[in-house]
Amino acid sequence: MKIIMLGAPGAGKGTQAKMIAEKYGIPHISTGDIFRANIKNGTQLGMEAKQYMDKGLLVPDELTVKILLDRVAQDDCKKGYVLDGFPRTIPQAEVLDKALTELGDKIDYAIDVDVPDENIVRRMGGRRACLSCGATYHIEHVPPKKEGICDTCGQELVLRDDDKPETVQNRLNVYHEQTQPLIEFYQAKGVLKTVDGTVDMKDVFTAITEILK
Repeated sequence: MKIIMLGAPGAGKGTQAKMIAEKYGIPHISTGDIFRANIKNGTQLGMEAKQYMDKGLLVPDELTVKILLDRVAQDDCKKGYVLDGFPRTIPQAEVLDKALTELGDKIDYAIDVDVPDENIVRRMGGRRACLSCGATYHIEHVPPKKEGICDTCGQELVLRDDDKPETVQNRLNVYHEQTQPLIEFYQAKGVLKTVDGTVDMKDVFTAITEILK
């Protein structure tokens, strides 16, 4: 069962990817994690990626796919895997597709966690963080006992720059331009499945497990 998670930043696809991995006993693979692991372990692919990252450049798609294929060739991926955060663009999807085809393999499901922009802006704009102890809250869903104050250490809570409405909207604009075309790409391959990401997290997961039956 080889799955790709799609969805806008803040749609909750990372959370769902972890839950899928846990339920089905398959690895949750984030490209950020495998880059860091390769660099930490000093692998040849990791050193190649580091040269780009140290210069502030994006790692080329071909190299990213090589690192990814190296990861999915490991024993724990025999039953499948969940890809989270890759591919992000059509060229990346094409390189991945070609590489998997050459190995006689393919993606079984591309699951799109669909959430309207306004929901995401509200969801992320409601986050509050304690810079002192790292605790996080949400003014609607997980509010602190005292408004604006951390339950754990009593310090002031802040709205991080990443969660400010204008920042979130900018990230969403990039997503619509670069990543949303993947929905049509995987639809054309007959593997796209869409779930409503506006409902409770557990209900989103139930909808996904129905698809994967």
